[in-house]
Amino acid sequence: MQARATILALILIMLGCADDAETPAATGSTPATPGSTPATRDLSFANLEKHIEILASDEFEGRQPGSVGEEKTVAYIKEQFVKLGLKPGNGDSYFQTVPLGVLTADASVLMSIKRDGYSRDLKYSSEMMLWTKRVEAEVSVRESEMVFVGYGVVAPEYDWNDYQGLDVAGKTVLMLVNDPGYASQDKQLFTGNAMTYYGRWTYKYEEAARHGAAGAIIVHETGAAGYGWEVVSGSWSGPQFDLMASNDNVRNAARPDTVAVEGWITEQVAEQLFKAAGSDYGEMKRRALQRNFKATPLPLSMTVNLENDISRYDSRNVMGLLPGSDRTAEYIIYMAHWDHLGKAEDLPGDQIFNGAVDNASGTAALIALAEAFSAGAKPLARSILFMAVTAEESGLLGSEYYGKHPIYPLKDTVAAINMDGLNVVGPMADVVVIGYGSSELERYLAEAAARQSRYLAAEPSPEKGYFYRSDHFNLAKVGVPVLYAKSGVDSVSHGRDWGLAQMGDYVAERYHKPADEYDPNWDLSGARQDLELYFRIGQRLADEDSFPNWYSSSEFRAIRDRSRPN
Repeated sequence: MQARATILALILIMLGCADDAETPAATGSTPATPGSTPATRDLSFANLEKHIEILASDEFEGRQPGSVGEEKTVAYIKEQFVKLGLKPGNGDSYFQTVPLGVLTADASVLMSIKRDGYSRDLKYSSEMMLWTKRVEAEVSVRESEMVFVGYGVVAPEYDWNDYQGLDVAGKTVLMLVNDPGYASQDKQLFTGNAMTYYGRWTYKYEEAARHGAAGAIIVHETGAAGYGWEVVSGSWSGPQFDLMASNDNVRNAARPDTVAVEGWITEQVAEQLFKAAGSDYGEMKRRALQRNFKATPLPLSMTVNLENDISRYDSRNVMGLLPGSDRTAEYIIYMAHWDHLGKAEDLPGDQIFNGAVDNASGTAALIALAEAFSAGAKPLARSILFMAVTAEESGLLGSEYYGKHPIYPLKDTVAAINMDGLNVVGPMADVVVIGYGSSELERYLAEAAARQSRYLAAEPSPEKGYFYRSDHFNLAKVGVPVLYAKSGVDSVSHGRDWGLAQMGDYVAERYHKPADEYDPNWDLSGARQDLELYFRIGQRLADEDSFPNWYSSSEFRAIRDRSRPN
């Protein structure tokens, strides 16, 4: 989080008693009494740190899909699952193959911007980032007219349409990141400070494609995006992955359902381009906040010629199953992504993105929970699937593939708990729910947290849109109730301001950077507390016979109800 998050109010939710939360009775489901924990179960999670240290070591080379690092990573996870006695999660295999297309753009590419009497070539990485989802050796956009479309949003439920009456076929749309609610801080506009899916960069590119644009460029702003430019340049450089279809064609290959060129430019570049176009970036931003905003053509054209190296690679989700005793065909999923950003050989100094917090820690947590559940003398009633997914950093691709090709029926999947980045700075009094107010699983979390004298809180920076930025989202989209929670920011020893400062420091200094390395001085006691919460919830779900649901206000409730009509 950015340091400025300290001024944002935390909505503290004490044990599920918020005024706007539904009761279990209101949703037609009353959770059963938790089953007892067999005495042999060990909840110390003693091996957690060892697993993090190994997975985040230089030997694993940043765990990039398609690399030597993947081979070592998936082999290590499988080895741990086998040692614990977990059954193969996919028939007789511990792997689910995830077919990926890999495109690597030539880093010498330029974005050429022109108008009468003006010419500017933007440089890759420092001023702009460009790529294509089309699997072609060369993709070109020539002298494409540029149009500023505000936030690039079409949202009928909010009476908002930035493309109203606009023809952008063959043109390049320039857009602001996030959505109008964040920029205005108006609670009556979208959802105010909390980002909606309309604020996500993935949505903006998709919407531009639906309108026939040739190019879609987003202006980066650190606060609105939720991360600095280094994250943009680091995440979108080097090999870029996408899912392959069964006919060996990438899902978007040479098709009009994706724009030819996607990308970002820095805010400083945007200011310069608007000035060159005879306009003012700050003023246009203000206009874009109005519901009656009209897209504005800019007297600029863009030319890009992208050259790509193309390859195909079969990556893997790793799965271990702990079969239940009575309701073996009903499943709880624990999930975490094993991948990170690999190596960048053009970087001076440290070239390995070790991804210790993101997400060696979550993968280690997955193994540690499997150890705890496997230690029980008495099996639980329902089955538990431990799933480490691939290519999260490339767009949540491994979880997307599972959501589209589930090994176990989605209607019989009771819930999923996602772990993406553990707390490494000690115990917290609060537990933050990402996307608070979504599902009945929050009640399970609140009751488990009460046993630790902790309280639930909404995320302190909902404008960052974290609910849409990790793998649980792909199971939510197919109706499975999901829980994505983390240690909060209210440090037991140091207070809330200190906790927020630690988050801000991580995002600014280590997130998606080579500096995200294992540190033997970490305090993992808070992480172990969180794992105990996740264990208690899974144990309870596994021993009861109810199916928790989304709250009626959730956009995912209807999908779940259709899959489980009774």
